[in-house]
Amino acid sequence: MYLIVGLGNPEEEYAKTRHNMGFNTINKIASEYNIDVNKKNFKGLYGVGNIGNEKVILLKPQTYMNLSGESIIEAMNFYKIKKEELIVIYDDMDIEKASIKIRKKGGPRKS
Repeated sequence: MYLIVGLGNPEEEYAKTRHNMGFNTINKIASEYNIDVNKKNFKGLYGVGNIGNEKVILLKPQTYMNLSGESIIEAMNFYKIKKEELIVIYDDMDIEKASIKIRKKGGPRKS
């Protein structure tokens, strides 16, 4: 099982900004795999479904970016998700637009 989290800010003014790229990515994944992200819990909106043979939880924290960890840890604890099963999607101003950077640990270092 994987927890896939898209970070963003819940206010409408951020909806179409780069800052909400995480939310937009979750919306795209949810649409592609027919997962309804409309349940409220874990200080966020979430949905449960499958991608291939893998069960996934899609989560959009509603706590604003700086407090998103509160939402993530609640979902991880509830579903007993290991940190190796956590994927966090967010904007990173240190990389070029339309680029992807994958890393195993957090922090501002280059990967």
